[in-house]
Amino acid sequence: MRWLVSVLRVGVAVYLGLALYLYVFQARYLYFPELAVNTTPADIGLPFEDVRLDTPDGEKLAGWFIPAPAARGTLLYLHGNGGNIGHRLDPIAVFHRLGLNILIIDYRGYGASSGKPDEAGTYQDAQAAWHYLTRQKRLAPERIVVVGESLGGAIAAWLAARHKPAGLILYASFTSVPEMAQALYPMFPAAWLTRYRYDTRAALARVNSPVLILHSPEDEIIPFSHAQALLNAAHEPKRLVELRGGHNDSLLISQKTYAQEIGAFLEKTLASPTRPGAIVGD
Repeated sequence: MRWLVSVLRVGVAVYLGLALYLYVFQARYLYFPELAVNTTPADIGLPFEDVRLDTPDGEKLAGWFIPAPAARGTLLYLHGNGGNIGHRLDPIAVFHRLGLNILIIDYRGYGASSGKPDEAGTYQDAQAAWHYLTRQKRLAPERIVVVGESLGGAIAAWLAARHKPAGLILYASFTSVPEMAQALYPMFPAAWLTRYRYDTRAALARVNSPVLILHSPEDEIIPFSHAQALLNAAHEPKRLVELRGGHNDSLLISQKTYAQEIGAFLEKTLASPTRPGAIVGD
C-alpha cells in the first residue's frame, strides 16, 4: 500500500504542477506573434499608407491604411492571435474588391508594434485604431465596419459595444477564453485557471449594430457551437453563415461565399452613404 500512496502523491504533484504551469505561462498558449512583416499590400498591387498609432498607455502600433477609389465605407480589421498584418493579404484583397478602405493594425508585441500583448492592452490597441479613423481621418462611425478574426472577434465585439459602427463581422471567433480553455484542457479546471476573459458573448449582448458571423463547421480549433452561441447572444439584425474548411484555410476554401455574404451585408449596413470621407464621429 505504501507504494500506491507514493504513486498517488507523485500523480497529484504532477497534476498540480501542470495546472500551475498552465496558469503562469498561459500567455504562451494565447498569443503567437511574429515580428518580421515580410509582405505588404504592394505585393498584391495595392497602394497603402504606413500608419503609426499611439495608445493611451504609451505603446507604438504599426499598421496600414489601404484606400479604395470612391470607397463606400471603411473597414477596421482586427486580426487573430497568430502572425501579423503581413499574413492578412487575402482578406485585404477581398475587402478592397468590395470597395472599402481598410485599416489593419498589429497589436502590441506583433510585427513592428512595441510592447507585449495582454487583454487590456489589445483593447486599448483597438481603441487607438478607432480614434485614428474617427478623429484623424474624420470618418463617421456609420461609415465604418469592424471585422474581428478569431481572437480579434472578441476585441472587435468589445469595441463595437462601446461605439456604434455600421456593422460588426466576426470570422471564426469563440465565445470566451475560459470556455475555449475548458474545451481544450478538459482534464483541468481550465475555466477557473484562465487570467484572460475575452468574453465575446458578453460583449455582443451590448452591441447595437448589425452582426454577421462567418464560421466553418469543419473548424478544428474553435467549434461551430461557439458561432451558434454567439448568434444567440447577438441582437437583430444578425446572421450566421456556414463556410467550409478548417480554422486557418476556410477563407481560401470558401472565398466566394465569404465575399458574397460580406458584400450583401455591406449593401444593407452601408445602404445610405454620405460622401465617402464624411463627417466626424467618435
